[in-house]
Amino acid sequence: MSTLSSFNFSGKKALIRVDFNVPLNSELEVTDTSRIEAAKPTIIHILEQGGSAILMSHLGRPNGELKPELSLKHIADKVAEILGVAVKFSPSCVGPEAEAGAAALEPGQVLLLENLRYHKEETAGDEVFAASLAKLGDVYVNDAFGTAHRAHASTAVIAAHFKGNKCFGLLLEKEIKAIDTVLKSGEKPVTAIMGGSKVSSKITIIENILPAIDHLIIGGGMTYTFIKALGGEVGNSICELDKLDLALSILEKAKIAGVEVHLPVDVLAADDFSKDANTQVVASNAIPEGWEGLDAGPQTLKNFHEVIMSSKTLLWNGPVGVFEIETFAEGTKSIGRSVEAATKAGAFSLVGGGDSVAAVKQFGFEDKVSYVSTGGGAMLESLEGIVLPGIAAILGE
Repeated sequence: MSTLSSFNFSGKKALIRVDFNVPLNSELEVTDTSRIEAAKPTIIHILEQGGSAILMSHLGRPNGELKPELSLKHIADKVAEILGVAVKFSPSCVGPEAEAGAAALEPGQVLLLENLRYHKEETAGDEVFAASLAKLGDVYVNDAFGTAHRAHASTAVIAAHFKGNKCFGLLLEKEIKAIDTVLKSGEKPVTAIMGGSKVSSKITIIENILPAIDHLIIGGGMTYTFIKALGGEVGNSICELDKLDLALSILEKAKIAGVEVHLPVDVLAADDFSKDANTQVVASNAIPEGWEGLDAGPQTLKNFHEVIMSSKTLLWNGPVGVFEIETFAEGTKSIGRSVEAATKAGAFSLVGGGDSVAAVKQFGFEDKVSYVSTGGGAMLESLEGIVLPGIAAILGE
């Protein structure tokens, strides 16, 4: 794997694809800097070796229009503050202005280019646009896992212009290794905790990871499709009635693969989808009419804790309840505590996928697990077994 350590950046201009698609408030100030902080080690590594850094990113979805509120100039000061280095800004990402800015860059300096998606050619994977970007640097570094599943000009097409001079950044390298640990090289037993509302959105992931895992914990809304398929009563719980056969086929495939599946045995049910609803703990296969399961129950969480504590490698994708409502957040918090305890005991734990990442951040588990993936869609596609275009472009010649 071609990584930063494969290169000496002294005197080189590194063209780095970062993911600075950060949230801004109404004053156009950055409200979450984690993506900028995640890219910092790669940028600093290059600068400390005597190289310079040209940063390219998208922000939002301008769809080829010059939308002023999506200009990367709004984040330049925040990037400078986090890096501890002055950041120059180029009002263009291609053309004479960008080329002049890149040419004038001295070792140790940083240039941030304007929003790539001001040009519709970026998302179209346009070859001419990629060639224009490629003119700016000597070495291409992809450190944007969040966009590695897109075959865009700056994430995939551009790499062909840097034969022998392209590599993964530290963040992307970590992401690849974390997923590899779960799917290929992780110490057994390997447990996957799959939550979320729909079986249909997780089917490809589950089928792809079955050969790699020993235990599959199922939680969240998709629980009720499995329970219903097994003949249980799920009341008003979310349930994909057209996916009952699919749920049964997953259980059968798991059995053939020797994977032990753990479903909730009890749930916290409510008579309304609100924080003020009446609640009761009921058996997961005997939810009364008019009630819906919105969180895992106490006995279920004890069972899940035992499985998690017996594991050496853990993948957590998706919450096990409606954690956004405090009344139904205990299940997800409990899973977080169990994963934290297993990690402390020596297990490797990877958390990925939008809602589970949001949950670990909200409940303070971010630094208590081995790795939190920065790429939602990219992470999920990796787990589905898809070779991501941004990764393939670096690995190929």
